[in-house]
Amino acid sequence: MKFQNQAILSIGSNQGDRQQHLASCVQYIHNHIATVVKVSAVYETPAWGFESDDFYNCAVLVHTCKTPQVLLEALLAAEEGAGRVRQKSAGYLARVIDIDIVAFNDEVVATENLAVPHPRMHERNFVLYPLRDINPRWEHPWMHKTIAELIAASPDGSPCVKVATIPSPLQEYNPESLNYIAIEGNIGAGKTTLSGKIAEDFNAKLVLERFADNPFLPKFYKDQNRYAFSLEMAFLADRYHQLSDDLAQFDLFRDFVVADYHIFKSLIFSKVTLNEDEYRLYRKLFDIIYKEMPKPDLYVYLYQNTERLLQQIQERGRDYEQDIKPEYLEKINRGYLDYINAQPALNVLVIDVSDKDFVKNQEDYIWILDRIQARLKQV
Repeated sequence: MKFQNQAILSIGSNQGDRQQHLASCVQYIHNHIATVVKVSAVYETPAWGFESDDFYNCAVLVHTCKTPQVLLEALLAAEEGAGRVRQKSAGYLARVIDIDIVAFNDEVVATENLAVPHPRMHERNFVLYPLRDINPRWEHPWMHKTIAELIAASPDGSPCVKVATIPSPLQEYNPESLNYIAIEGNIGAGKTTLSGKIAEDFNAKLVLERFADNPFLPKFYKDQNRYAFSLEMAFLADRYHQLSDDLAQFDLFRDFVVADYHIFKSLIFSKVTLNEDEYRLYRKLFDIIYKEMPKPDLYVYLYQNTERLLQQIQERGRDYEQDIKPEYLEKINRGYLDYINAQPALNVLVIDVSDKDFVKNQEDYIWILDRIQARLKQV
C-alpha cells in the first residue's frame, strides 16, 4: 500500500547568497509543503539562455499527499514568498529562487501550466546531475532512458561543478533509534495513515492491521450483542498470528518497524463490547498471549475528539462504520486512556490531533514528528 506520492524538485538560485537561498527553500518546503526525504549536492552552473551570474542548483526528493497541480501551486507561492518576481515578458531572468517539478512518481503530466517530466530536463546538466544524486536508478517515463543514459546523451556542454552540500531536514529526526513504534488511536483517528507516512519517510518496515479480513465486523455493527464475542476472538487470533508472523521477519534490534496497532487494543475493545462473563474469559486468553508478544519501544496514542472522529469516519465512507454511535467511540477512548494510565512500564506518548490534519497540512505532520522526537530525548 502506498500512502504518499514521490516528487523530485529542481531548485536554483543566482542572486545574493545562493547557497543560503537554496537551504532556506529546502527547509521551507519541508516545513510547509512536502516532506524532504533526500537532498542532492549543490552544483554551480552558468546561466542557461541568458547572460547573468552563475546558478547554484540542487534537487530534492519529497513525499507528499498533494496532487501535481496542488503541489505546483504551493511551490509557486513559496517562490513568491522568497522574493521571486515573475514577469510576463519572454526569456529567462535572474532569480532569487526557482523551483520546478521534474518528476512525479512515474507519471506523465500534461496540463496547461504543468508538464512532468520537465520537457527540457534531458538537455540540462544542472537538472540531470542533482537528479542522479537523488536517484541513480531513475528512468524517464516516456523516453525510457536511465539517468546515466540521459547524462551521456545530454547536449549540454556547460560545466556542472559540485560546490557544497545541504543537510536533509529529516536528519533532525531519528525515530528509528527506537526500532519498534506502535501507533494507535480510536476508529477514524488516522493511525494507519500516520504509520504509513512515517514508514515511507524513514524507510521503515510497516505492519498494518488486517481489519477487513474479519468476517464478523459488518455483522457486529448491525447486532453488537450477538456478534461481540466472535468478533473479538477473531480479532485476537488474527492480531496474534499477524504480529507473530510479521515481527518474526524482522530483527527488532536492527530493523525499524512501525505498526498501526498493538495487540492490547484487543483488550480495550473487548472490555467495551463484551459482557462481564465474556470479558472475564477473554481476559484469561489475552493474558496468555500478551506475555509472548514483543513490546513496542514507543507507543503513540492519537487522541481525537468524538466529533472529529465521526466526521472522518463519514468521509472515508466504509458502509459498515456509518452507524457507529458517539457513545461507542467515547467508551473506546476512555478504555484506551484508562489502560494507558495503568501501564507505568509502557513508554507512551499521547498526542491530541483533534485540531490537526497531518495529511493536508504539512505543518501538522512536522508538529507530530517534533513531538515524537522530543519524546526520544526524554528516553
